[in-house]
Amino acid sequence: MTTLDPPTRHYDYVTAAAAIYDESFATIRREADLRGIPEDAERLAVRMVHGSGQVDLAHDLVVHPRLVAAARTALEEGAPVLCDTTMVATGVTRSRLPADNDVVCLLDDPRVPELARGWGTTRTAAAVSLWADRLEGAVVALGNAPTALFHLLEMLLDGAPRPAAVVGCPVGFIGAAESKQALVDLERDHGLAIPYVTVRGRRGGSAMTSSALNALAREEE
Repeated sequence: MTTLDPPTRHYDYVTAAAAIYDESFATIRREADLRGIPEDAERLAVRMVHGSGQVDLAHDLVVHPRLVAAARTALEEGAPVLCDTTMVATGVTRSRLPADNDVVCLLDDPRVPELARGWGTTRTAAAVSLWADRLEGAVVALGNAPTALFHLLEMLLDGAPRPAAVVGCPVGFIGAAESKQALVDLERDHGLAIPYVTVRGRRGGSAMTSSALNALAREEE
């Protein structure tokens, strides 16, 4: 066996990339209950289920009725995508972005560690503050730290520029469910009507968040 030879086939599995892709989405549509998802957000839900590997995720998705239209219009007009982590940014399929949009993550900005120490918060939350001059009309993607989502909401309540849409799916056991509920309640409690998608409870993460972005970037599955 050389480095260019395949290993001996010991298992029966599908190897054709297109077939894997097609059957994955077909399986999701057979097994996931997509009732209650806005019609124009069905592909979004399917991609988020695909990113999580959990068909029951559909039950916990909360999709604002204007999310898809608002996010897609913003992206088509060149809005940047603001990501809380490099994992989310890396998961964005650049070829799906309609206007060669900037995908921005400022977690490694040299100002972040000092801000985080001074405020007694996470680096991810501190990095969100550096979005201020890009936030107006942007598409925001938070898939890691609940503190980052809370921080964004507090910025908005203090009068920061409003993004066009928020994908808010932080993951974890401390503050994740609460931060996402605060996003859901933002319009009811504070009158800020910003389209969003989130998932109730502890689930979330970078793969799920970037999957949502890829769905919002282009209608084609």
